[in-house]
Amino acid sequence: MSVASPTRTIRIGSRKSQLALVQTHWVQGELQRHFPDITFEVCAIETQGDKVLNVALSKIGDKGLFTRELEDGMRDGIYDLAVHSLKDLPTRLPEGLTLGCVTERVNPADAVVLHAQHKGKTLDQLPAGAVIGTSSLRRLAQLRYHYPHLSFKDIRGNVNTRLKKLDSGEYDATILAAAGLQRMDLADRIDQLLPSDVSLHAVGQGALGIECREGDEDILRVLKVLEHEPSKWRCLAERAFLRDLEGGCQVPIGVNTSLEGDTLTLAGLVASVDGKQLIQDTVSGPHTSAEDLGTELAQKLRAQGAQEILNEILAQVNRG
Repeated sequence: MSVASPTRTIRIGSRKSQLALVQTHWVQGELQRHFPDITFEVCAIETQGDKVLNVALSKIGDKGLFTRELEDGMRDGIYDLAVHSLKDLPTRLPEGLTLGCVTERVNPADAVVLHAQHKGKTLDQLPAGAVIGTSSLRRLAQLRYHYPHLSFKDIRGNVNTRLKKLDSGEYDATILAAAGLQRMDLADRIDQLLPSDVSLHAVGQGALGIECREGDEDILRVLKVLEHEPSKWRCLAERAFLRDLEGGCQVPIGVNTSLEGDTLTLAGLVASVDGKQLIQDTVSGPHTSAEDLGTELAQKLRAQGAQEILNEILAQVNRG
C-alpha cells in the first residue's frame, strides 16, 4: 500500500510511562502533520523494565528489558514502528529490525535535582554523607570519582516516582537526564547541569530512536521527515563505541560528541564502579565515518586498560 494512501493506519508502539507517552505523542503529532491522509495510532504497553522497579537495572539484565515486548510486536505485525529514548535501545537490534530514524537531540547532559533544603547549592557544596539517588553505574562511577564525600543509593521508578522519593526526604539529590525533565515540562526542577568534564552522558541520551522492520520501505520513507542528520551522526558514533565495548546497563560507559562542520569529535570513558579508575580519550574525523570513529575510540580505550575494568565488572555481575 502506498505511503500516501488515505486509508492507511500506522500503529506506533510505546511504553506506558508518562515520559514515553509524551515522546511518542510528539512523534505521532509530527508524523500526522507531515502526512495528514494517514492515521497514526499509538499503542502503549508495559514492558518488563517497567514492571520490575525494586532492583537496579544493572542487576536484572540489559536494556532490552524496555524494548523487547515492543520489538516482538513489530516482528509479529502488531506495530509498524516503536518510539524509544535512544539511550534505552540496545546497540544490537534483533534480526529483522532496524533503527529507522534519530530525531533532533535535546540537551544530553545529566541534571542534578536537589531536595528543597539544599536549594541554591551544587553537588560539591552538599555536606559529607549527603545521599544521592542514582541507579546508573555510569553516573555512580563518575560522581564517586569527583565527589568522594557523598553517599550513593539506588533509586528506581519513572521520573515522577523518583522526584516523589526525593521530595519525601529519602535522598538529598537525584540525577536525571535533562532531556526527560525538559520533555515533561519539569525543567524548573533542574538545579545543576553536570558539565562533560564531570559526567559524560549516556550513549544516545537526549535523542529519540524510532525502530521499525528492516526493509519496510513505506515506513522508512515516512520516518525520514523526522531524521536529524547531525544528531544521527553523533549517535551512530556513540552507539558503535558502546557496541564494540559490549557494554550495557552493567558497565559504566560515558560519551560526549560534537559536530563542527564535517568534523565529528567523540569523547568516551570506561570507569570502575568504585570510581577509582577512569579511562578516557577522544577521537575526531569526518562525520560520515561516525561508526568507524566509535570503533576506533573503543580500541584506544582497550589499549589503555579498559578491557580489564570491563572484565572485572562483568565477572562481578556473573557472580551475582
